[in-house]
Amino acid sequence: MNQLKRSVLAAVAVLVGAGSVLAQDSVEEKLQKKLKEPFLAKAAWILEFDKAKSESKKSGKPIFAYFTRSYAP
Repeated sequence: MNQLKRSVLAAVAVLVGAGSVLAQDSVEEKLQKKLKEPFLAKAAWILEFDKAKSESKKSGKPIFAYFTRSYAP
């Protein structure tokens, strides 16, 4: 019975690991889909913080940061 439990746990661990790899691929797809939404298309968003800081210093405007999370580990 212990061998069966270990085998099942090993199989679950492999599936969980494979699922996290698949989830990583879909995160980039979700980002691209989110960036195409109408409310985001109304402004020129800078996605890199260092570039945003530089532009903020040049223009004197504050940085508006939009944070989101599509999953909870």
